[in-house]
Amino acid sequence: MPIYYPDILEQESEPRTFTYGHKDVVLYALGIGMGRDPMDERELPFVYEKDIKVLPTAVTVLSSGKGGSPEPAPHQKAGLRISHLNWLMLVHGEQKVELHKPLPSFGTFTAASRTIGVYDKGKDKGAVVVDETVWIDEKGEKVATLTGSNFARGDGGFGGPSQGPKPHLVPSRKPDLVMPLDTRPDQALLYRLNGDLNPLHSDPGAANLAGFPRPILHGQCTFGITCWAVLQAFCGYDPTKILSHQARFSAPVFPGETITVDLWQEGNVISFEARVTERGATVIKNGKTVLRV
Repeated sequence: MPIYYPDILEQESEPRTFTYGHKDVVLYALGIGMGRDPMDERELPFVYEKDIKVLPTAVTVLSSGKGGSPEPAPHQKAGLRISHLNWLMLVHGEQKVELHKPLPSFGTFTAASRTIGVYDKGKDKGAVVVDETVWIDEKGEKVATLTGSNFARGDGGFGGPSQGPKPHLVPSRKPDLVMPLDTRPDQALLYRLNGDLNPLHSDPGAANLAGFPRPILHGQCTFGITCWAVLQAFCGYDPTKILSHQARFSAPVFPGETITVDLWQEGNVISFEARVTERGATVIKNGKTVLRV
């Protein structure tokens, strides 16, 4: 079905309530590669419930990793034409997480999602759809805002605006710090237990049909790895220092490859990009972390 513009900008999901606990937090940290050295006291709190810490990017999976539909059911408003994207042609483009308060290690929350931007790249080129999800805790206070864009390759030509916000630009100088972080050959098999069970990340046959020689790592896992790099380099492993973290996905990672993160610091803003060392492919662009001051 087509995108109906501007109706889609009033399209929102019904609020949903969810609960997560220590096990979910630990699974996420293990999934992005933390805790490999059980004697590393800096990382142990992320993978052990004693004095547990939560990586900010865990917010990307804690509300949606329970086997639900990838498309929230839209709230039907009178007279509103509902747009349905072609999910088989959908590619995750960008992700941003903003923590209005430090992410707790357990709790019950309510989340509501809405479309906040749609950009028409042409009938044969697709569309960019930007969605926002807001978490509210049991006190009625805002906890987190997630903003993500998807490239809907089969849904262009609806007549909307063509240009969206400009991406963050990293400095042109040499990185202030370069951090290589290796991934395990089985990492996608572990990370998928956070809720993204797409066979593209586990089934060689499905990967081949999608044009890949083998299963690829989840983009959200790579996103978490870049946050882990910032956490080590600039936060002394204190996740409460991270206010927001955002990036654009530019290429896939194959499990077992080394992700090298280039980092620049300008005050409380950390810019970053990530590349696969073995292939020289840039996999994350326009990265930006804002630290609390």
